[in-house]
Amino acid sequence: MKIKLLLLVFLLISKTISAQIVGKVTDTHGAPLPYVNIYLQNSYIGTTTNDDGNYSLNVSDKKEYKVSFQFLGYKTLTKNITATSFPYILNISLEEETTSLDEVIVNTSEDPAYRIIRKTIEQRKENLEKLSEYTADFYSRGLWHVEDVPEKILGQEVGDFDGALDSTRTGIVYLSETISEIAYQKPDKFTETIIASKVSGNDNGFSFNSAQSANISFYENTVELNAALVSPIANNALNYYNYKLDGVFYEGVKLINKIKVTPKRPKDRVWYGYLYIVEDDWQLYGVELSTTGSAIQIPFVSDLLIKQNYKYDTDYDFWVKLSQTIDFGFGLLGMKGDGRFIAVYSNYNFEPEFTKKTFTNEVLSFKPEANKKDSLFWKGIRPVPLTNEELKDYIKKDSLQVLRSSKQYLDSIDAKSNKPGVMSLLTGYTYKNSYNKWSVGYEGPLRGINFNTIQGWNSKAGLTFFKWYDDNQTNTLSAAVRADYGIAEDRLRFTAGILRNFNWKNKLRFSLSGGSKVAQFNDEEPISPLINTIATLFFERNYMKLYELNYGRLTYSQEVINGLHLYASVAYENRKPLFNNTNYVTIPNKDVSYTSNNPLFPNDFTNTAIAEHNIVKSKLRARINFAQKYFSNPDMKFNIGDNKFPELNISVENGTAITESYYDYTHLEASLNQSISLGNKGQFYYNLKGGTIANGEGISFIDYKHFNGNQTRVGTSPNYTNVFNLMPYYEFSTNKSYFEGHLEHDFRGWILGKIPGINQLNLNLVAGAHFLSTEERKPYSEVSIGIDNLGFGKFRLLRVDYVRSYYNGGSEGAFIFGLKFIDLLRL
Repeated sequence: MKIKLLLLVFLLISKTISAQIVGKVTDTHGAPLPYVNIYLQNSYIGTTTNDDGNYSLNVSDKKEYKVSFQFLGYKTLTKNITATSFPYILNISLEEETTSLDEVIVNTSEDPAYRIIRKTIEQRKENLEKLSEYTADFYSRGLWHVEDVPEKILGQEVGDFDGALDSTRTGIVYLSETISEIAYQKPDKFTETIIASKVSGNDNGFSFNSAQSANISFYENTVELNAALVSPIANNALNYYNYKLDGVFYEGVKLINKIKVTPKRPKDRVWYGYLYIVEDDWQLYGVELSTTGSAIQIPFVSDLLIKQNYKYDTDYDFWVKLSQTIDFGFGLLGMKGDGRFIAVYSNYNFEPEFTKKTFTNEVLSFKPEANKKDSLFWKGIRPVPLTNEELKDYIKKDSLQVLRSSKQYLDSIDAKSNKPGVMSLLTGYTYKNSYNKWSVGYEGPLRGINFNTIQGWNSKAGLTFFKWYDDNQTNTLSAAVRADYGIAEDRLRFTAGILRNFNWKNKLRFSLSGGSKVAQFNDEEPISPLINTIATLFFERNYMKLYELNYGRLTYSQEVINGLHLYASVAYENRKPLFNNTNYVTIPNKDVSYTSNNPLFPNDFTNTAIAEHNIVKSKLRARINFAQKYFSNPDMKFNIGDNKFPELNISVENGTAITESYYDYTHLEASLNQSISLGNKGQFYYNLKGGTIANGEGISFIDYKHFNGNQTRVGTSPNYTNVFNLMPYYEFSTNKSYFEGHLEHDFRGWILGKIPGINQLNLNLVAGAHFLSTEERKPYSEVSIGIDNLGFGKFRLLRVDYVRSYYNGGSEGAFIFGLKFIDLLRL
């Protein structure tokens, strides 16, 4: 009853707070029409109907207006009205557009649509030039709706999404809006300032429904939606699509061609649906195009539909986008739902006066108090009215938020979740005090069980503490104490650490850690404990080589200026050699036996690769992202990857021995890496590294430069730009100068998508090349060819490559099986 009363009060207040033309748009049968464009003639003052067909058009003066109603598939209607009082009610019924082919001379050899498409392609660049710069106002609204949400997913409680789900496990889980001012200048200068942001159920939330992410232009050759989809009017579109003229109609004196678009190969990165093209202007009047989740390689998405509506600008003689909607369905792990994003553009200015300060690396920012606007403000400025469902969601969640932030409620929720389970002693347990913003946890040993030949069966257990000082958890303190015990070694080791994260603006953080642990000689840990456990127990391949590290370490990191991250650490380390302590194997292999823990001489079980010693290590690394773009709000800064420039890393590491000076060294290294989008031809990656170790003749093998090899035939990363998949882990380690390079190209269906039969599988062809050069050895190289996006149904986390290595006149080949989810399981 309270919610209904609030809803009634809200509706009554909202009717009187601004001057508006309001109403409902339906078809001739009385059904509401969503996303109809409504605008004042000869202006960019406009709005769009919501899902219920309702609209509100904000105007300021009591006078005569010409109001136009435009919707794809329906006749455009213009009404002359005289607004003598507000709100002025104007309900409209639109008739379906009757398309005709009577005026078209049909050529028996080719559909007339091809002539229209060719003309439009010829003028594609000119049409892009016509929108070379502008400013505009932008409104967006995003919504995610779910149905039949299971109570548990993979054994974990799902909950009610903070009150979003009703008794049928259905509801809106995300609803947000933004009002912003945008500016654009070709080719890629863009900035957006959000003046109002609203997130349902979070009065401190910031929406990131940005205009840049909604900037979908079919005049570009490709449309980037996770994958690059070929536009139906791209330069090479005739290689991908079939076209059919479905009919013509008039918009005033302009002839509009309705063209049906169908893919030549449905499994390509393509669209299907309708284009509306203006005769003689060869510009878009409207777009109604769909694609699939497999095309954009997001398997849990079923279909995605984009609608765009354009309005003719008589002053500048071109058609300008007024609105855009994106609708999609999804389903995963028993949960299904749908979502939509609405974008409305208004108040265009095609002759802006830009200065040098207009465009910076900050592409999105929020004005002060942007997330504190009340409902009266939103009612007065929102161009698309809320639906009844959306309005109820705001009222319900805003009411729930007050309740859910109270101490009584938070304590009751904690009391329920803080109850230990039957298996908590083995799996772990967390006690949380949400109101006072802290939690303590116990990490059980069951999840950390592994096997290696030094410790035998081993596991970890620990205690953790976490404290947050703000609602968004950008200012935090965490601490942990962990114990690691190996049965065969009969040794218990302890580590402890504390981390202070001050903010998410410049990401300033300090940490202090220390203790005793077993560590891989390569501190990048090229072999995961899980993979090593399987390789050791079932194949008698004990690839992981370990030493004992007793240490104390202080670290610091910060983004000192945009694009420049500094990382520094200083540590005291005591290193001790270790030996195998077990020969246990689950499945013995007659032709294979365990090797020693000496990575230099695997068959030497007496001597070790290192002698016990002490050293002080310091390291300084700078990560430079050139011309780094970013989003920001008052609490956070989010850096955006830009494939125009590489990332540069420069580091210097010094080692100073306590007694033996021959352990002293200086290690200099630099690297460049980049991901380059080649449109529908895929993604190209490279990673180049080079360095040298000064005074490295007598240093410990631990401080050599180690390269990420792989002898397990299992890949564990999304791409292979930091690993040699057939290289032994430590055979090429060096204490001198070195250079390594990794190249990989993911064709993203550009090749396999064109092969009949195979294109039904939605697979990606991947090719790679890898090279290593050191002073003391001949160059080592690898080439590979593989298939990615393998899997079952919506789960496509597998990859298979054939890799060939070349070294010292010899060559070897093997298949690598990529398990991209293994990174999630690394312990």
